[in-house]
Amino acid sequence: MIIEHCLICHTEISSQLSWATIFSKENQAQICAVCQANFSKIEGETCRTCDRPLTNLNPKFKVQDQCLDCVRWEKETEWAGVLEKNHSLFTYNDFAQEVISRFKFRGDYVLAHAFAPLIKNKLQSLTFDTIVPVPLSKERLYERGFNQSEALIRVCGLEPAHLLTRTHTEKQSKKSRSERIHLPQVFQVQGEVTAKNILLIDDIYTTGSTLRHAAKQLKEASAKTVSSLTLARG
Repeated sequence: MIIEHCLICHTEISSQLSWATIFSKENQAQICAVCQANFSKIEGETCRTCDRPLTNLNPKFKVQDQCLDCVRWEKETEWAGVLEKNHSLFTYNDFAQEVISRFKFRGDYVLAHAFAPLIKNKLQSLTFDTIVPVPLSKERLYERGFNQSEALIRVCGLEPAHLLTRTHTEKQSKKSRSERIHLPQVFQVQGEVTAKNILLIDDIYTTGSTLRHAAKQLKEASAKTVSSLTLARG
């Protein structure tokens, strides 16, 4: 038997010693059962565009298999079809908010490893040519020390493609929902994206504005499709 510690709460995790665990760190538990249970995994019926759970959503906020937010995005010519599909792993409940905040704002890089097994499992069901982290501005990168989206890619053993740069703006967390939706364009494409199926990686899907702005630039640069994968759906 070997002893590991939960990457989130640091309690001990015991697992049976085997050849698999000796030679493969990823086969060992990264987070304890209690922390796993505190995440609300997205299951059942979801919005076909943004992965928002629809099962318990008030009927007035959905139209068939789409949430009202996505219906509104798709009604606007500028944004229709820009983001093909967002995939999220769990809902942005209080526990997820605390863990992601530690990871994103308090520099707890090791937490990326807690999410790696979930991300790798999800990636197996997705089709893409290139995986791209949503970038930070140079100023924000200096402030945080690392790009959380890039970290999520690297802990999965993949190489991120830096096809986007970002202009520095005020933190998204300080903006209202309306201000987030009506953001000025902050992304620029660098590199060749023609005919590529691109998967964007980010931590949270809230209004979808950030991902759609990034996707719009990539599509205008002749990317074939742009989808996204986020840890949480806010």
